[in-house]
Amino acid sequence: MSAAPLVGAAREDHAVDGVPVLCAREVGVVRDGRPILSEVSLTVRAGEHWALLGANGAGKSTLLGLLGALSHPTRGTVDVLGHRLGRVDLRTLRTYVGHVDPRHALRSPLKVRDVVLTGLTNSVERVPRWRPTPEQLAAADDLTGLLGLGHRREALWPTLSQGERGRALIARALMPRPRLLLLDEPATGLDVAGREQLIERLDTLRQSHPELASVLVTHHLEELPPGTTHAMLLRDGRCLASGPVEEVLTGDLVSRCFGHPVRLFRAEGRWSVRTGRTAAAPRTD
Repeated sequence: MSAAPLVGAAREDHAVDGVPVLCAREVGVVRDGRPILSEVSLTVRAGEHWALLGANGAGKSTLLGLLGALSHPTRGTVDVLGHRLGRVDLRTLRTYVGHVDPRHALRSPLKVRDVVLTGLTNSVERVPRWRPTPEQLAAADDLTGLLGLGHRREALWPTLSQGERGRALIARALMPRPRLLLLDEPATGLDVAGREQLIERLDTLRQSHPELASVLVTHHLEELPPGTTHAMLLRDGRCLASGPVEEVLTGDLVSRCFGHPVRLFRAEGRWSVRTGRTAAAPRTD
């Protein structure tokens, strides 16, 4: 893989035909002598939308950190946008990845538009003396509208609901036009309306950005957008199953993943889960 520096490179230079957006091979992570991940492999290509599922402590967020160039593996290799971790400046590589963290540490009462614009400077707060161009302002407004926040672009961050904040952070992550979007439990803390608005907008992104790849971490199948194409089940730091969503999200595999018997149902592209021994099948398509 190329080890060339990324500084000053055009983002279009990373859209290389045939090169996966992400490629992790036999990855292992050990912390304080304890294995967190063991022999995990994952390849994500343009236009694919992956879900990482597993119980608490399964290693989902640790794997997402590797894929987002936030940390190095103890063993194995990780290539992000054609660049291998360990051979490239992680800080620069991260500017090419849209990483959405619901624990965004913003302290200032910025307007929604300004929060979205910080995606261009890769900063939490506004950078002093930096002024966006008219084109950048228009792009921020377009993304704000796409995420259903057009009427809230002048609203201050402290006044936003948890769901509105999450969608604003997705718009922020998309400002640099990344090829990869990483979402770490984006529905955490949302009520039903907020969750459904988020899922609807994520599915809109699939249609408006067909080349964009995404990886979403969650505990709950109900939070998966209809456009989810692939899934990986993690259990105790190991991959239990990985591949097309129809092959991976089965009652047997999900039951083994979470250590509890469940049955899965799918209606209009959305998943639901019931305890295996007592579930009554809901109506489907």
